[in-house]
Amino acid sequence: MILLKNVLLQDQPAHILVDGGLIARISREPFSVPGALEKDCSGKAVIPGFYNMHTHAAMILLRGIHEDLSLYDWLGNIWKIEAGLDRDFIYWGTKAACLEMIKSGTVGFNDQYWFAPHARQAALEMGIRPVVSFIFLDSGKPELALRQREACERLYRRSLEWEDPSTFAVSIHSVYTVCEDNLRWATDFAREHGLRIHLHLAETALEDQDCRKAHNGLSPTRYFESLGIWGPDVIAAHCLYLDDRDVEILGRHRVNCVHNINSNLKLASGFRFRYNELRDAGANVCIGTDGAASSNNLDILEHMKNTALLQKAWRGNPADMPLQELMDCATVHGAKALGLDGGVIREGARADLSLVDTRGVAFLSPAPLAANLVYAAHSDVISDVMAGGRWLMEDRHIPGEQEILSAARTLLDRINHN
Repeated sequence: MILLKNVLLQDQPAHILVDGGLIARISREPFSVPGALEKDCSGKAVIPGFYNMHTHAAMILLRGIHEDLSLYDWLGNIWKIEAGLDRDFIYWGTKAACLEMIKSGTVGFNDQYWFAPHARQAALEMGIRPVVSFIFLDSGKPELALRQREACERLYRRSLEWEDPSTFAVSIHSVYTVCEDNLRWATDFAREHGLRIHLHLAETALEDQDCRKAHNGLSPTRYFESLGIWGPDVIAAHCLYLDDRDVEILGRHRVNCVHNINSNLKLASGFRFRYNELRDAGANVCIGTDGAASSNNLDILEHMKNTALLQKAWRGNPADMPLQELMDCATVHGAKALGLDGGVIREGARADLSLVDTRGVAFLSPAPLAANLVYAAHSDVISDVMAGGRWLMEDRHIPGEQEILSAARTLLDRINHN
């Protein structure tokens, strides 16, 4: 048991007991529990932990390798490098990614990358909750498509031995990299076994145009609907090029739509993410960083600020993307997409939380905590992070950090020399 004493909750002092991985008690009045480890949180505020709902974690070791390129040119270069990656790269790359995510308040992430068991193991050792997946990416090659189905079945059977099988999902890379037979097979397989489906959707104008040409005028969203892909078990990243009919479809099927603002901007893919329309239609909107090779960092707080600023700017309305909705997109909406009772500070919820040091200059203003946190502070004000009732970081210290960085540098030297 852990007792957080004198912590600010919604700008008022509180005392929070964590027991069995859950928030067991919240009180405005001081209390004690025999045997509980007490932590004095004076000068700190508590917020829900963040969920990074779309990333390729180990790509942190490819950060900055190919800059100033559009998506398709960038992918062409990245795929050449990825052909030579191995399990060690994924394991240590994911550990390095977890360092960066934890230091910016992330307690769980939805990953789409290679060697999924090794990514999962790395994340679990760090204490952060991963969802890893088998990726379908067959480039229209029938032999490869069949091999991927067999590989997916093998990995699924292996996942049944995991302590939490719900951390395994099926990924469909995109409409332009997966043949129709595999789109149908992967969807049916996921539904048959109760797995989530993680995919890229409508990321660029070219993707939209090519799909319409290839499929009788159907947008990617409508083409996927014709195949029966959509449902509340789908996590769709990017969702940039959507018309009104697309928005209605995603909302009606309660799809989890992930906004990846930094990556979209940096690759010049687009910026007019239709948050208001998706929200009103019934979609569950979340926030993700994408991989650090395209967004260049895994800092959800930075992505939150950019999300809000761009929504206000392109819509010409400073009232758009209000702070509470922004916080919800980064917390409770992500937990909902993953089927978790988390992302909130209340009794009975998962103890996924961060402590924010409010003693610095960013919090001198009497403004609400969320305003100062999102618009004035940086992620280094997040001093402590807990996931499932376990401390991942205390006072900015993460166990094993130097070993992880050293191993990651060794891998980078090997890649650079080859």
